Amino acid sequence: MVFSSSADEKLIKLTVVTQGSENLISAAWDKRSFQSWILDWFTENISVEHLGSSSALELATMLYGHSRISMFVMPVSNTNYRHDVTMAEQAGMFRVHQTVGSVLCCKCGIPMQPNAANMCVNCLRSEEDITEGLQKHVIIMHCPECKCYLQPPKTWIKAELESKELLQFCLKRLKFMSKVRLVHAEFVWTEPHSKRLKIKLRVQKEVHGAILEQAYVVEYVVQDYMCTSCSRIQANPDQWVACVQLRQHVSHRRTFFYLEQLILTHDAASRAINIKQVNQGIDFFFGNRSHAVKFVEFVGKVAPIDHRHDKQLVSHDPKSNDYNYKHTFSVEICPICREDLICLPPKVALSLGNLGPLVICTKVSNSITLLDPFTLRHCSLDAVQYWRTCFKPLLSSRQLVEYIVLDVETSNIEVNAGGSKYVLADVEVARVSDFGKNDQIFRIRTHLGHLLSPGDFALGYDLYAANTNDIDLDKHRGLVLPEAVLIKKSYEKKRQRKHKKNRPWKLKSLNMEIDNTTKGRVDEQKMNSEYERFLRDLEENPELRFNISLYHNRDYQPSEMASVTDGGDIPSVPLEELLADLDLSDEDMEDAEK
Repeated sequence: MVFSSSADEKLIKLTVVTQGSENLISAAWDKRSFQSWILDWFTENISVEHLGSSSALELATMLYGHSRISMFVMPVSNTNYRHDVTMAEQAGMFRVHQTVGSVLCCKCGIPMQPNAANMCVNCLRSEEDITEGLQKHVIIMHCPECKCYLQPPKTWIKAELESKELLQFCLKRLKFMSKVRLVHAEFVWTEPHSKRLKIKLRVQKEVHGAILEQAYVVEYVVQDYMCTSCSRIQANPDQWVACVQLRQHVSHRRTFFYLEQLILTHDAASRAINIKQVNQGIDFFFGNRSHAVKFVEFVGKVAPIDHRHDKQLVSHDPKSNDYNYKHTFSVEICPICREDLICLPPKVALSLGNLGPLVICTKVSNSITLLDPFTLRHCSLDAVQYWRTCFKPLLSSRQLVEYIVLDVETSNIEVNAGGSKYVLADVEVARVSDFGKNDQIFRIRTHLGHLLSPGDFALGYDLYAANTNDIDLDKHRGLVLPEAVLIKKSYEKKRQRKHKKNRPWKLKSLNMEIDNTTKGRVDEQKMNSEYERFLRDLEENPELRFNISLYHNRDYQPSEMASVTDGGDIPSVPLEELLADLDLSDEDMEDAEK
């Protein structure tokens, strides 16, 4: 068949060759009339063999869309026809749409598209088992002491029952899972004491062009097997591999009280075999060196520390070339604490932009935040910078003196340092101990203008009567010391009027062994008073309790007299910051059942 049109697209010449005869049809039609005519003519005169898999509608549409096309349709062989069709498709002339036939399933006889098995999806599902060859029974090792599971060859993973970690561990223990595609996995409830874990899996697999999905249950048999560290503890509880010795050479233990709460909040000492409280520090014993290294890294993130590592040879096997060591990590915490008064060395003050030299430490984390109370300039000093010079505080919190505020003149200068707001002010103060003895009044500048009012009490350092012997202070020639430096507002007088002794909140503590030897003995009365001061600091400073966990006190009973006499000026911990003290002991479970 040869089709051509004139330039004005009015005269259409069509030559059709069928079975060797030639018919010439020439007429002047418009495109719409010609399309309607050629559809009828193709239907009556052209057989399917001439058209192949192309319909008359496709040929007519193609003739209608081009102005000059020559197309030949004639009986050809199947191979040549496929080649011509492929060439035509690549040239963009037309697209072949093949109609897929249907066959009957050899099992149930329903119509279906043909596949290699000649079976429908339902019959394939009944005949094929895609879970064949997959594991359905697995044995896992569990340490009854530390509740860990053995990940071969030597790794122990801690996971609770029906947790995400345990599900991930169980799935990793399955072999030949690459043959199928895992769609879903969930635990099936089993008795906790049955030593059995069941997981329901849903997998998919392609079989003869069809995707089959099937669910099955894998049973895990839990066998008790004590890990190396627990077996060592059972054999000898005092046998440790690594020891971390935390020390801070100061006259109080407030840093260790706060560090203890951080350790509990982040569960940093969960791998410790034993914890011992000694003078000026705490010792942590671990059954593995890696656990001690991880603990030292944690302490370095919350406090500026300097540490060293030593090891001692315990035993040696020359045949297998095995060495057993005991490792000791000596960790020294920076002696600078919050609320300390510091005289910066000249080189340090110059490197910090001529800060100070008298500054106050307002915050200690992995860096030290310093504030000049007379100008409100502040900066941060990291652990590397501090241990390069290693200066000590001029006065510490145990030397604070109570003052009464007589007058306050605030200024417009304010700053935010370390997450806290400070306002510069000129105040007139007098020592509480001087009342009735003399009329000595000090006029000083302080950073507590946003907190103090006439009649309030404040704690500060008495530089007027202090006997300071500091080398760095002597290096600053011409430095005039103020009479006093205020540190914080005091609520001691208001607390003395309270009739209640307990608080609506409480803190948890580490299970520590106390060293009762002469060298490591700690004064219990002194320690209790320091702990009480630490609890008051938590009430007064919201930033200090931001990173620790406070719990509801079940033994707390509010007093009516306390609510009358307290007032609203004493800082307290809001109830929304408290956590529920969840205790799943046997006694509580019995009470709940009753």
